[in-house]
Amino acid sequence: MKVRKAVILAAGMGTRVLPATKAMPKEMLTIVDKPAIQYIVEEVSKAGIKDILIVISRGKNVVEDHFDRSPELERALHNSGKTEFYEEVAKIPKLARIQYIRQQEMKGTGDAVMSARSFVGDEPFVVLYGDDVIIGEDPATAQVCRAYEEYGKGTVAMKEVPTELVTKYSSLKVQLQKDNIYSVTDMIEKPDPDEMFSNFSILGRCVLPPEIFGILETLPAGAGGEYQLTDAMKILSRSEGMMGVDFTGTRYDMGNKLGILKAIVEVGLEHPEVKDGFRDYLKKICNGL
Repeated sequence: MKVRKAVILAAGMGTRVLPATKAMPKEMLTIVDKPAIQYIVEEVSKAGIKDILIVISRGKNVVEDHFDRSPELERALHNSGKTEFYEEVAKIPKLARIQYIRQQEMKGTGDAVMSARSFVGDEPFVVLYGDDVIIGEDPATAQVCRAYEEYGKGTVAMKEVPTELVTKYSSLKVQLQKDNIYSVTDMIEKPDPDEMFSNFSILGRCVLPPEIFGILETLPAGAGGEYQLTDAMKILSRSEGMMGVDFTGTRYDMGNKLGILKAIVEVGLEHPEVKDGFRDYLKKICNGL
């Protein structure tokens, strides 16, 4: 079955990048000239998915405002002849059909996904984390959707990461199927080093069948009373098996201060408007290190 819907999880508080996120959602932190969540919505749109639900929390209305039209601004830009800026602003609401729902309490990623049940219905859907930006020629969303459509199993985007990061993320039990596609038969969240299956971790994207909701319904609460999506996917991987895609593209963790800086530097070096001047500036800075 073709994947036609996407759910973006954007309800987290962004405590790792305080105080920037005290009043500004981490999903709205900018990479050069666009907020992180716009890169994610653009990725979904490029993958051919036009129906998106963004799970937000109290105080994140600015996310809704960003993807809404701004007639006054559009008119002012158009009338003043600032055509390029007008086109950039006017295209944002046309990226996708976006709906929103609030996660009432911070009760984990599993609870956030459960809130999307009526939107998803009886269809497979892709889940994206609102602070994980992945930039590449082939959208990461498209890569996991193709694998799901080929194998008919839940699919995760994954990468091999250093052991010290596996213990902060997850570890997957995998077996190579072909090219960059693996079968996944087990997983563990934030394992101790002696519990690791491999250095492959889930990073920011997964396609799930609607059966995941039945698993989430019966899922016991974990640490802090939260319900984690990884725990539900572990059950799914053990019972039905899942697939993993060692995706192409560069991932930036926008919930991490160093990740934000890397994103700004690397995207800035490719940005047509600023790349030349920015490169010259960085060379001067590097010479002084």
